[in-house]
Amino acid sequence: MLNQYFLSSLTRISDLDSVPFEIGSLPRSQWATGDYVLGEVIPPLNPSSKVELTNGRMANLLPGDLIIGAFGVRQATLEIVGDWQDIPTDNSLHALTAAGLFGKATSVSHLMSSPPALVYQGHVLRKGQKLSMDDFINPLSEQTYQCPTIMIIGTSMSAGKTTTARVIIRLLRQMGLKVIGAKLTGAGRYRDILAMQDSGAHQIFDFVDVGLPSSICEPEEFRQRLRQLLTKIAATKPDVVVAEAGASPLEPYNGAIVLEEMRSQINYTILCASDPYAVVGVSQGFGLHPDLITGVATSTSAGVQLVEKLTGIKALTLPERKSWEQLGDLLLTALFKNKHHSS
Repeated sequence: MLNQYFLSSLTRISDLDSVPFEIGSLPRSQWATGDYVLGEVIPPLNPSSKVELTNGRMANLLPGDLIIGAFGVRQATLEIVGDWQDIPTDNSLHALTAAGLFGKATSVSHLMSSPPALVYQGHVLRKGQKLSMDDFINPLSEQTYQCPTIMIIGTSMSAGKTTTARVIIRLLRQMGLKVIGAKLTGAGRYRDILAMQDSGAHQIFDFVDVGLPSSICEPEEFRQRLRQLLTKIAATKPDVVVAEAGASPLEPYNGAIVLEEMRSQINYTILCASDPYAVVGVSQGFGLHPDLITGVATSTSAGVQLVEKLTGIKALTLPERKSWEQLGDLLLTALFKNKHHSS
């Protein structure tokens, strides 16, 4: 058989790579968010289409390839909107992310190519029972989260959060601290937290670890999942957590719940902005006053000056090494003034 069989990165918490399973079609009434399903890639297919594997590597796709992913929801402001519940009766769907988030795309930005088209081939089963992400999350007894945290949020996706996290983690590691990297909201892509690991994070976590293909779900369900994720993070006993809340707090990814649940443990908040005026919008719309602004909006000295003029908040161009010493001093001050920090 020439066509390939891929386990997408949303299966990385499972044992599908080592324990046998079957594929069987289930009635629509039994479908749910987080279900592991098999999709077959169908034409037309953009030649650049890829799938993210469980190790984070990207693999090229061809028509006829088979991918195991998970049903989910995505509402990306700059890329794709889609939902598994919008899959029509012909069982056509899309890979809404390269990580294997499956659903029917209902809105695609004209700035990007169409997502890979798939046809549902069935659910992943064992002994006739479907398998979902929930079957592999290994819950812990909930404990209070008391870890010093650097929180990174954005005015939108692609605002510079991951770049900012990489710089911060590197600086904190140079200070001799045990650093945990975490992405608390967004749509599942392994690459974001792998970038944190590459920058020196001792361990990495995201919402996939608690059974969510994306953080779009009912608020109270997300709150319980978040508490379990924070319990897993706290169990590693870090000196500091660098946490990213994907998208912005105003989008439907439950970022507001993250800030509400973690507010007492956030030592320092960094807002990554897509443009200077977006900073004002998020600050006013959400009542948020960050400690520092960076991201795409501060790519040049003119951007830094405009942000500081509009907001009165310190801004830095983080890809520039000359900003790192300033940032290091700011982080040290924020961490060591906090009573929870253990030196």
